[in-house]
Amino acid sequence: MSSTPVKKVTKVTNSPASPTLLLSDADLYLFSRGEQEHAYRFMGANSRSVDGVEGVLFAVWAPAAREVAVVGDFNGWQPHAHAMHRHPGFGVWELFVPGVRAGMHYKYHIISEHGQLQPWKADPYAQAMQLRPDNASTVPDATVYEWHDAQWLEQRRGGALHAESMLIYEVHAGSWRRHAHDNAFLDYHQLAIQLVAYVKEMGFTHIQLMPMSEFPFDGSWGYQPIGLFAPTRRFGTPDQFRFFVDHAHQQGIGVLLDWVPAHFPSDEHGLCRFDGSCLYEHADPRQGFHPDWNTLIFNYGRSEVISYLLSNAMYWLEEFHIDGLRVDAVASMLYLNYSRKEGEWLPNHFGGIENLEAIHLFREINERAYRKYPGIAMIAEESTAWPGVTEFTSRGGLGFGFKWNMGWMNDTLRYMARDPIHRKYHHSDMSFGLLYAFSESFILALSHDEVVHGKRALIEKMPGDDWQKFANLRAYLGFMWAHPGKKLLFMGSEFAQRREWSHDRSLDWHLLDENFHEHARHRGMQQLVRDLNRVAARVAALHERDDDEAGFEWVDADGEGHCIFAFLRKSQGSTVLAVCNMTPTLHTNFRVGVPAPGLYRELINTDSRDYGGSGAGNLGGVSAQPLPSHGREWTLQITVPPLATLIFELENS
Repeated sequence: MSSTPVKKVTKVTNSPASPTLLLSDADLYLFSRGEQEHAYRFMGANSRSVDGVEGVLFAVWAPAAREVAVVGDFNGWQPHAHAMHRHPGFGVWELFVPGVRAGMHYKYHIISEHGQLQPWKADPYAQAMQLRPDNASTVPDATVYEWHDAQWLEQRRGGALHAESMLIYEVHAGSWRRHAHDNAFLDYHQLAIQLVAYVKEMGFTHIQLMPMSEFPFDGSWGYQPIGLFAPTRRFGTPDQFRFFVDHAHQQGIGVLLDWVPAHFPSDEHGLCRFDGSCLYEHADPRQGFHPDWNTLIFNYGRSEVISYLLSNAMYWLEEFHIDGLRVDAVASMLYLNYSRKEGEWLPNHFGGIENLEAIHLFREINERAYRKYPGIAMIAEESTAWPGVTEFTSRGGLGFGFKWNMGWMNDTLRYMARDPIHRKYHHSDMSFGLLYAFSESFILALSHDEVVHGKRALIEKMPGDDWQKFANLRAYLGFMWAHPGKKLLFMGSEFAQRREWSHDRSLDWHLLDENFHEHARHRGMQQLVRDLNRVAARVAALHERDDDEAGFEWVDADGEGHCIFAFLRKSQGSTVLAVCNMTPTLHTNFRVGVPAPGLYRELINTDSRDYGGSGAGNLGGVSAQPLPSHGREWTLQITVPPLATLIFELENS
């Protein structure tokens, strides 16, 4: 909806607006202190009954405004029909309008303190919005969704996620799959049925959705949101999104949501100079402008902005039963000099580069979220060595549950891109991550960022001919799944999509067509990921001590330069050996030291013919021999296939 009034409207007549102030001073006091976690319950558009009259209470924060009115379908978009009343002391304007119904559209008409008319503004707290290119806020449906996921929530509360298998499938809802006949989006219901079934069949434990808050430009993928409280209308209504989450939970699948509190776009109908002042953003561009993304930065030093973001985080957890938030661009929030040259940033009051207000925000949100919703996952996309990202706030940390391991991703992908003949000179790219693997609770992430903007799909990053490309990727994924840390894989990578990901089209599902022999390797890759997930979920050693150094032990960190990495994963009663060969050389009678006698059953061989490999292997398992090797008294003599990862489990361990 543009700022131009429409002519044909539904009007509420003979229903004068109530002058009575209805907002609670107690609610507004917490809001003004940055301690309000439920601001959405009274800010925005909320259905109310006042003196037996049904209507909607509108409320908006605009402290620098001289006048505020709500305009919409219900008053012919006439600025003077429903002038709002300023709540003394808090800069909040409110108005109860009788007869307003769910589905009606509205905006705010704001006159600044200097008498300037602002572009009509969408509601910062709108729980529903129009589909782009229209942009008016929508009065939400007052009906209460009937949830059926009580068992899941109870199980989540009693869970210990750090010791559990966490296998995340990252999804862009608009391009996972589309309707073949017109390239239209699947709606929330269709995604619930099709996507959840696929994720469950593949053995993933969680879906991580790229941002679902309303956003104007498809090409931003949701990372430049306008309506933080509004599930995007592209796929349906808020209740239909609730159905998606509910259905996933009933099928045993968690739902994580990408959340963007770092910045917002400068679209005139959004938060930018909302009431004529720099309200949500900093006035000084050295603090308030992102040069990388041409966006505005929230003013984390303003209490009402803290309440806005805190309430938004809690909103998704409470109202949509989301199982955790992946917080985008954390590094950009932590560092005042992020992506800035000298003279382009302002230090904190101690003269440092740390954004003290953003640190406070993270701690506040994480403390409250974990206190109220134990068992969720608060995840930081933090790309630096900031200390204590996943440490408790009581110990000086930021309080996140997990952190994406960006260093591991960059190092290992750089190694895999090399011709195998050169890899022996760079083995530290594969092993260096173990020096800090237990300093935080890490998620190993191969995300959307690695398969777009000219970076190529994962399969196309691999060197060699087609056989070697697939073998390299299979070996790499095997190494990743055996490595300490939770796992995340972006959609399409599980079947080695060749094209870079595009938000404008469906994944290339035709690559799995069984009628084409040349697609067999894609089906093999998909089967490998399916089997890796099931083994990782079943075998305790592969997940129970992901963030505990006692659960990992090097056997050979490629000390002999043959590009074979061997290590142990251990938990109570479970021992796993991983052997990763990153050259196209076949090794027979290869000796690997092991800690105990017994049969080491071959759980995964990425060179299996089932996955499109050559079929070299160990016939299901190998018994340890009493021979010393790698400082251990027992040895396996195994066949190590070319460009392959083997995962063995000590039977009855």
